[in-house]
Amino acid sequence: MSSNEPRQPIDPQTRIGHVHLKVADLERSIRFYHGVLGFEVTQRYGTQAAFLSAGGYHHHIGLNTWESLAGPTPPPGTTGLYHVAILYPTRRSLADALQRLRRAGIALDGASDHGVSQALYLRDPDENGIELYWDRPQDQWPRNPIGEFAMFTQRLDLDDLLRELE
Repeated sequence: MSSNEPRQPIDPQTRIGHVHLKVADLERSIRFYHGVLGFEVTQRYGTQAAFLSAGGYHHHIGLNTWESLAGPTPPPGTTGLYHVAILYPTRRSLADALQRLRRAGIALDGASDHGVSQALYLRDPDENGIELYWDRPQDQWPRNPIGEFAMFTQRLDLDDLLRELE
């Protein structure tokens, strides 16, 4: 075993509980995450921070301006967050997210079917990458002949996705 391999795998029930983003304008970010995507504001810290959630959890998304008030977006070619992935429970709820984005006039960077999931890609007001996605049931995930995941990237048919709302 190499020194980079864990002695024991992480507990399989471990989850990423929340993401906390530095933003330039708190109200603008709340308008996006609450007003467009529909997350509930669960708590505010004056004009500097807010916590948002889905389903009554304490917070899935933290937003703050502690180190970033009126700051510029990171320039290309620097390290940092690639994207935050928000998992929707059903394909219909992903279609609802697409409809919300369209109503708000927010453009997508892309939309893909990965075999295991279907995803919408966009940017928040601070240019953070956002992936909104739905996982297919695990028994439908594509696998190669020896049982490993065989993910791919194909164009996601957005009109077909929106038919979920009919």
